[in-house]
Amino acid sequence: MENFFDNNNLLRILSKWKWHLVILAVLSALVSLIFSSSMVMKPRFKSIAVVYPSNVAPYSDESETEQMLQWINSKDVKDSVMKKFDLPKHYGIDSSYKYFSSTMSYLYDKFIKVSKTPFESIEIVVIDRDPVVARDIVNAIIHYTDLKIRATHHIKYVEVVDGLKDALAIKQREIDSTKALINAHQGSAGFLSKNAETLGLITTPGQQATPARSDGDLIFLTYRLYGLANEYDLIMQKYDLAIFDQHKKFTFVNVVTPPQVADKKSYPKRLLVMLYFVAGSLLLSLVAIAVVEQKKAAKA
Repeated sequence: MENFFDNNNLLRILSKWKWHLVILAVLSALVSLIFSSSMVMKPRFKSIAVVYPSNVAPYSDESETEQMLQWINSKDVKDSVMKKFDLPKHYGIDSSYKYFSSTMSYLYDKFIKVSKTPFESIEIVVIDRDPVVARDIVNAIIHYTDLKIRATHHIKYVEVVDGLKDALAIKQREIDSTKALINAHQGSAGFLSKNAETLGLITTPGQQATPARSDGDLIFLTYRLYGLANEYDLIMQKYDLAIFDQHKKFTFVNVVTPPQVADKKSYPKRLLVMLYFVAGSLLLSLVAIAVVEQKKAAKA
């Protein structure tokens, strides 16, 4: 066997068995054509979309594209697609099968490919027996990815809104408390005029203006009230922005190339199937010939 495949011996064997090999190659080609026909090997169609991330911010050192890949490959998105198209039934997998989950995960990853392109976009490829279903699955992946990101962001926005609402309530209590202290210092004289507040004086009817008993505290509380009002206004601006973010309807997936319904099959490639069949048959035949020739040589 070691000497069988040297050049001289190989050429001699090929010359001796050439017609056998030619006939075998022709028969293999015919068998491969029959085998690769739609009657035996079900044709599959491919639908492709190219998308870019939009309105997303990475959580760490990852890029926006890498983050989008994780969203698309998330379990929620996969489960939503499987449920919408009933992929277990579509792929012929019984839910009672012992290895149902792992088998579905394998088939999903086999027929649905998501990858990053050199241009930082994302390519979504779906292969299916039905070209329309292939296109629809691609669109569903984009749709559920968008919903997933929006729902996650909405939760964060709600947390921000609730936090700012609590901050506003705390600041309002501080303002109310400060107003109460100011009113207590003013007593029955009522609110001071602007000049009286600045000077720290209280004027009682029928008496000369005299310094207030706690004019320093009153001035401090007045300026404190102004400061609290400014702080409240800044929090309110953030609160209004958070409310806007909570209710906005942004999209997070920009579709550059939308998926199309394929007008020709992508699998099987009859020429490739034929080449594999012929090459495999010839290789096995050469091994068989090697065995025959070795036996003949041993008897000689």
